[in-house]
Amino acid sequence: MNATVVAVILSLFSAVAYATAAVAQQRLASRGGGTGVRRLLASGAWWGSVVLNGAGALLHVVALAYGPLTVVQPLGALTLVAAVPLGARLAGRRVGAAEWRGTAFTLAGLAAVLVAASGPAPDDVLSVPEAVAVAGVTAALIGALARPGTRPGLRQATASGLASGVGSALTQTVTVAATDGSGSPFGVQVIGVALLVAAFAAGGLLLSQTAYRDGLGAPLAVVTLANPVAAAVIGLSLLGEQIRGGPAGVLLALAGAALASWGVVLLSRAAHEPLPQDPQVTEDDHPVAAVLALEPGLVPRQATFAR
Repeated sequence: MNATVVAVILSLFSAVAYATAAVAQQRLASRGGGTGVRRLLASGAWWGSVVLNGAGALLHVVALAYGPLTVVQPLGALTLVAAVPLGARLAGRRVGAAEWRGTAFTLAGLAAVLVAASGPAPDDVLSVPEAVAVAGVTAALIGALARPGTRPGLRQATASGLASGVGSALTQTVTVAATDGSGSPFGVQVIGVALLVAAFAAGGLLLSQTAYRDGLGAPLAVVTLANPVAAAVIGLSLLGEQIRGGPAGVLLALAGAALASWGVVLLSRAAHEPLPQDPQVTEDDHPVAAVLALEPGLVPRQATFAR
């Protein structure tokens, strides 16, 4: 089988795993009683979503071993395509026209951004000092976005996407530093950056969990968009990457960002249309049942902006 075909198949399975995890997180976030860390750690459904996120990440990494980044990375946007109808199915309803339009606009805008930013892979990665500096700036941005205020779900989703995008860049730094033979793979600096990767991964997961209180489509769209944008900013500012096509490429990227933003607005509006009241799901759900149960009566009502 052609290597690119294998990469595409693995990417599709990765997108489905990420989508199922997002739906499971949103279902848990929509329940009453808060989403404190202790409550999440005691929830089998949440650990099920963690496993699914891990499986999606592993499939994505393996896909990159078979296909180029320019093929694999855009396919990650299919997470949104899979999650919106899956979330609606589990809620016992059809996907609304506004949700389809919002999904289409977001994907089209994201595709434009990725086309403009998908130049050749950089010859360098972040040095350890650069990685620490990027981590510090990102942590400050995440802290600002996570503060109480208007639109908390979308801001937390943005913070989650930033954490994931920066975490990917730092992972590359750790991998190169540990394998290039220039120093000990267990040096203090390497271990320090590895701990930052773990912190961003955990923070991104918890931020997305709280963001899903405001529904599924809009927060997931923001996470999907913020992740590659964060990586592109790092590449353009620190790794010498360039926007493809010169000024025309810049205009394409800006137009794509505007189109994707409008898609998020449509998804956000659709998420706050009133839904029928459904009974709560018990805390003892089996992780698989919490993700895959299809009975409409078992799915709680999506929360409105309540955070």
